[in-house]
Amino acid sequence: MTVLALGFGGPALLAAGPAVAAGSTHATTPAVSAHPLGSAFDTAATRYGVPRDLLIALGYAETRLDGHAGLPSASGGYGVMHLASNRQVRTLDEAVTLTGLHRRALTDDPAANIAGAAAVLRSYADRAGLTAAQRADVNHWYGPVVRYGGAADQTVARLYADTVFDLLTAGFTAPQDGSLTVSGRSVAPQRGDLARVAAAGTGGIGTMSTDYGPAAWAPASTSNYTVASRPSTYPINYIVIHTAQGSYAGTISWFQNPAAQVSAHYTFRSSDGAVTQSVREKDVAWHAGNWTYNTQSIGIEHEGYVDNPSWYTDSMYRASAALTRTLANRYGVPKDRAHIIGHNQVPGATHTDPGPNWNWTYYMQLVTGGSSTVGSGTVNTDASSLNIRSGPGTGYAVVGSVADGATVAIYCQTTGTTVTGPAGTSNIWDRIGTGQYVADVFVQTGHGGFIPGVPRC
Repeated sequence: MTVLALGFGGPALLAAGPAVAAGSTHATTPAVSAHPLGSAFDTAATRYGVPRDLLIALGYAETRLDGHAGLPSASGGYGVMHLASNRQVRTLDEAVTLTGLHRRALTDDPAANIAGAAAVLRSYADRAGLTAAQRADVNHWYGPVVRYGGAADQTVARLYADTVFDLLTAGFTAPQDGSLTVSGRSVAPQRGDLARVAAAGTGGIGTMSTDYGPAAWAPASTSNYTVASRPSTYPINYIVIHTAQGSYAGTISWFQNPAAQVSAHYTFRSSDGAVTQSVREKDVAWHAGNWTYNTQSIGIEHEGYVDNPSWYTDSMYRASAALTRTLANRYGVPKDRAHIIGHNQVPGATHTDPGPNWNWTYYMQLVTGGSSTVGSGTVNTDASSLNIRSGPGTGYAVVGSVADGATVAIYCQTTGTTVTGPAGTSNIWDRIGTGQYVADVFVQTGHGGFIPGVPRC
């Protein structure tokens, strides 16, 4: 079977191999799409009994529905659904078995890739014992999504699945031509044992970075970096900017895979500028492909792919620049392009990231534009505690609470659900930590809106 024979196939494509058990059961009644990619999602969802919007959200979280012409990600994932084949995640190999499609078709053809992912998800649902009624409810698919991500660390596993369900909550339009739309809705994912696992950055001091306050802490495998005592053992002369060629959760998980032989100190999320640290600044991360530069640099990864500029959001630029400015001040790194460099500038580099779509002019303006302002405020809820949510809106999951009268740091502000509280009615939300948002109307900041100098998320 050739890749060209598959095209954006319909039912004939899916007839190429066996479905998983009871694969004909419909989880949803998918909307008919005139777009080839939409038709592929419709067909795969119907064939394998996977909720269509869940399938699209998973693909969007992984790749923004960009198959990158069959080229692999940094962790060996292929296609719009990031079917992977590495020591930790074997979704591509499972898809070959479940669909009967050739491996090349699954990596290169979007419709085959989507079908393969649907088959794998359905097999996970069957192993979890989901009934037909449960399969029709997107909230019961949390476990299969976790398994699809393949994260070994429970916090990262929750981060991966929460990202998919947060997309379902918020809704989105994709790919770049805006041809597919998933409408937002209220979700209540059945997290099972992961309900007891704190969302990234919300579980107390032990889950936060001790090097950089806004960052969550998810340590890389000790097989993927070198313990050191920098800057005593090696001077820190450079900050190296990378594009991950993968998703936020996927990149963090890859650094925890002992077989990866790669790591970076920090990774940023595209949607809101959230950041996770994987290697302590004193230690040597393996990110530059050049030992001398590894020893003398801090490596910063950014979620996304070099050929798709939509990943490079203002939120990510601003959050990353704030970290780079902090690091430059801490270690005396000059704030210029000779010392804040791209991976492609490292001698002997075989990588091109962050690529031509990275706006160096804007980024350096942010880095050199002065000290980053962190706002603060006092929680005012008229005696009750204030919910902390994973995103800027009441539809996002509650990931914690903060007591009335407590002082909170505000790292950035954005707009979301309109809420009425003691300070009036407003759609402004404050990010008080990684993946932690509170409604501004419950926080006394001394300002009647956005705080001057505090960046937008």
